Amino acid sequence: MVVDPYLWNQMTNQATTAETIAPRPSLAKELDVYGLTHLGLVRQTNEDHFLVCSLQKIMKVYNTSLPESPLLTQSERLAFLALVADGVGGANAGEEASRIALEHVTRYVEKSLQTYYTGDPDDDDAFMHELEAAALKVHSEIAAEGNADRTRRGMATTLTLWLGVGNNAYLLQVGDSRCYILQHGELLQISRDQTMAEEFVEQGVFARTDAAYKRWSNVLSSAIGGAQAAPTVTRVTQSLGSVGMMCSDGLTRHVPDERIRERLRAKVSSRETCEALLQDALDAGGEDNITIIVGRPASKEGSKATA
Repeated sequence: MVVDPYLWNQMTNQATTAETIAPRPSLAKELDVYGLTHLGLVRQTNEDHFLVCSLQKIMKVYNTSLPESPLLTQSERLAFLALVADGVGGANAGEEASRIALEHVTRYVEKSLQTYYTGDPDDDDAFMHELEAAALKVHSEIAAEGNADRTRRGMATTLTLWLGVGNNAYLLQVGDSRCYILQHGELLQISRDQTMAEEFVEQGVFARTDAAYKRWSNVLSSAIGGAQAAPTVTRVTQSLGSVGMMCSDGLTRHVPDERIRERLRAKVSSRETCEALLQDALDAGGEDNITIIVGRPASKEGSKATA
């Protein structure tokens, strides 16, 4: 089983935009997937990272008397993986935390898939626990690195992970980077923001309409490497025709859900959707780093996507 990267964002302190990411083929013929990240208009560094890839089982031929044949080089896609991490801690610390989280959790997820394929297909509880454990392992590793290096002390990151396997998908969530699904024209946020604002709403301290909500909405109650990590794993049934989006809060702090819904409903490619949403966030101020991944069914024409 290997990781076959589709878009692997090797970040520097410069903004990475759609124009600096070379177009690549889709992960599979039925998918139109694109991701981008941008510095924004205010921050000096980009602490976001993202990854879109497939996990594949490949037969590797070392020696044979047979002539070259496509049958000997074909690979089987076992799963589709997309991740967004929004680092906190400032400058290098936040960027390091998000990078480490994506690299390490991908390795753990690859190992966890063995549990999925060797277990009972009707009982995936063990696999979901493996995903949760993977997030906690990365949390411990980042916390340890932060404690060992004063320059990295306090580094932490959000982590939103989408893993599509067969008819099911599994959403792993830590922090407030979001995952949305557009289905039958309606937009649904399937992740839950792990912020102090949401915690206070659940406790009845105040309502989402109160002024205090906005003040606490940027304070994480759970983060990889932070004081507390409380990963949640949700099983989602994958539906034909649905459109998915993952993003950091640099998008959602500026672009309301209704605008996101309009963009995802438009009959354009995933790249065009990402670029349009990015521009919406920049036009509204671009106060934070902005990362967006959009996945939708590929159109037969190749340049336009169905909504």
